[in-house]
Amino acid sequence: MSGTGTPAIEVDGVTVRYGDVLALDGATLRLDAGTVCGLVGMNGSGKSTLFKAVMGMVPVTSGTVRVDGGTPARARRRGSVGYVPQTEAVDWAFPVSVRDVVAMGRYGHLGITRRPRPADRAAVEHALDRVELTDLADRQIGQLSGGQRKRAFVARGIAQDAHVLLLDEPFAGVDKRSEATIVRLLRELAADGRTVLVSSHDLHALPRLADEAVLLLRRVLFHGTVAEALEPANLARTFGLDVEAAPLDGPGGEAA
Repeated sequence: MSGTGTPAIEVDGVTVRYGDVLALDGATLRLDAGTVCGLVGMNGSGKSTLFKAVMGMVPVTSGTVRVDGGTPARARRRGSVGYVPQTEAVDWAFPVSVRDVVAMGRYGHLGITRRPRPADRAAVEHALDRVELTDLADRQIGQLSGGQRKRAFVARGIAQDAHVLLLDEPFAGVDKRSEATIVRLLRELAADGRTVLVSSHDLHALPRLADEAVLLLRRVLFHGTVAEALEPANLARTFGLDVEAAPLDGPGGEAA
């Protein structure tokens, strides 16, 4: 999907390998500000690797990644990109409270003393309120339900004031209330001009969640409207069926 101005996320011909394993193969993607984009692909398709490439958390074999017009490392230093990882990637036994987790989002805004100022504390409390976790703010993070944990990490991104927010399977194992709360928040963040890239296996929820969708199988097979992404032929290619057929083209996307 194309737009004007500097893309919020620009991935150009990115290849990532883990030893002999090809995780991404020339992936190309451009996302503009103010959108929620759903990322769809089967397990092992490279979704988590794409997130980590955008975050600068994995070395790129070839290609380039830009976030807000700069490198991922610069975006992380400025706090302009936030990441909500899969549940399995977090040590839930670590002795920190929900408020502590959300306050981590303010680290890049602190001065040289690294002491939170009134504005930082206010940002944390505002974020907790938006995800409806104020009453649980002093609870150890591992004591929360799956949905509440996800909401806490979304709150961290809100407190961080990130321009770009990446969510890796945020709806896996969450209750309906948390899912509805997260969807509402992501829509509100996009309306405020933020860019949200969210992976999900719940194709039925995609139309109410996302403005556009990306279909990934180590490279971007399709990038366009949610309705087109959900067409049976496109999904068949994405989930490993008929992979030798002619490549798909999507508006503003790339041919595989």
